[in-house]
Amino acid sequence: MHKPDMDEAAPDAASPFPETADIETSNDDYATRFKGATGAWMLAVQTRLTRALLKNQPRGTLLDVGGGHGQLAYPLADDGWKIEVLGSAPSCRKRIATLVDAQRCTFTVGNVIELPYPDRHFDAVICFRLLTHCERWPQLVKELCRVSRGPVIVDYPTSQSVNAIAPALFAAKKKIERNTRTWRLFRHAEVDEAFAAAGYRIVARRKQFALPMVLHRALRCAPVSAGLEAVCRACGLTALLGSPVILRAERVENDAGLA
Repeated sequence: MHKPDMDEAAPDAASPFPETADIETSNDDYATRFKGATGAWMLAVQTRLTRALLKNQPRGTLLDVGGGHGQLAYPLADDGWKIEVLGSAPSCRKRIATLVDAQRCTFTVGNVIELPYPDRHFDAVICFRLLTHCERWPQLVKELCRVSRGPVIVDYPTSQSVNAIAPALFAAKKKIERNTRTWRLFRHAEVDEAFAAAGYRIVARRKQFALPMVLHRALRCAPVSAGLEAVCRACGLTALLGSPVILRAERVENDAGLA
């Protein structure tokens, strides 16, 4: 199901590229969506699940496409990854400036759907907060897979969850979050197909929340939210209907050992 990104503005004046949604997700206003104890808890869930998906992966080079929000660059740098963040404009560097200035991360301006790297250049590639706002998302997936010689990890919201009613509640969501945008909801099968077309297969999915994130923001009580989600996880509701989804995909090798 495609939900048009009606609020998405024209490409940023500072960027010549056709897909620039990461400019907004890298700014200070977007970061307010994760302020306070509830926001910190939501990011901690995302970090924990991502780390679990990378747990057995040897540390090496990791490309974070659209990762100027810094949500994962900081913790993964702490884990020993050699991080490179690619953003659509110089402004995407701001929230990871401390990491870059400390030489714990590098930052590159580039086109997210035409990445400026050779094939299989990185040991791992991640991309968060971008697929859902990217009109050319299959091309984005193709590029993520092209430049990785290891796993690709992305997140996306799915319509196969309580998010199925999100379009009807968009006005209320915007009132609570104020700076929310419309987005695309995915079916798991179409994501699988995009990765398959790029020579990758899905090996793991981790679902973050059974209840809508906007509900947790409205509650403004991290312990209550954590308790509710613990109950949902224990009874299997999260596994069945959780969203957003974090997935790990791996390259499919043929009999000759080549993708």
